[in-house]
Amino acid sequence: MNPSDPPRLSGADLRLAYDDRVITDGLSVDIPDGVITAIVGANACGKSTLLRALARLLKPHRGRVLLDGHEIHSIKTKEVARRLGLLPQSPIAPEGITVGDLVARGRSPHQKLLQQWSEADESAVVAALTATNTIELADRAVDELSGGQRQRVWIAMALAQETPILLLDEPTTFLDIAHQIEVLDLVADLNERRAATVVMVLHDLNQACRYAHHVIAMNGGAVAAAGAPHDVITAELVRDVFGLECIVVDDPVSGTPMVVPSARRSQRYGRVRRHAAATS
Repeated sequence: MNPSDPPRLSGADLRLAYDDRVITDGLSVDIPDGVITAIVGANACGKSTLLRALARLLKPHRGRVLLDGHEIHSIKTKEVARRLGLLPQSPIAPEGITVGDLVARGRSPHQKLLQQWSEADESAVVAALTATNTIELADRAVDELSGGQRQRVWIAMALAQETPILLLDEPTTFLDIAHQIEVLDLVADLNERRAATVVMVLHDLNQACRYAHHVIAMNGGAVAAAGAPHDVITAELVRDVFGLECIVVDDPVSGTPMVVPSARRSQRYGRVRRHAAATS
């Protein structure tokens, strides 16, 4: 795509609400094509609400979400599902369903009335299971798996859908740190191998900086800043958005911004260390 072309997915002047409770008003976002975008912000700032609107799950009270230049609610549901995949927060699998059957459900947007399963479907499922290292789990029940395994299986289902755009709502929630990194590495591989456009809602700022090319920081239902991690994640922004005093340094592993909070306990520990050094 030409850099001057409009992005495939965007929102313009969005007023998003649940009944009469307004979450965002006048919100506009552009999702860059072919890169990973992380949406960050404090709790209840509108991150997941924005993702729901981009995924066509929440219709704006005002404004438009555009997919490939067309208002997303004007596009047929099955066609949207061929272009855009969503992994919601804490998805629930049908009881007793196997990994293979769950991943195969990702192919439903591509199936035709008179041809329910094809070689292309089979190839897509095998490729998704292989990419997520879950092919050996294909015959196991999803509810028997660990949290990290289940999350990889859900991502496999999204991969089997073969959409050029993938939206992930807090994909690392409830996972330990090792499984968080495993899932985020998998998302990064997907972006690199398929040039997929990925949008993730994340709570961890340091992970957002490590894995995203583009960061959207939200505050009170509005975009506080958007751009490359080095341009967005500053001590001033963290203080304004999260109410947290910190310093921002270069991550010693990735070179991306790393937020180091100025917690009271760490300040006391620092004073104790300085006192010990002065009296030794």
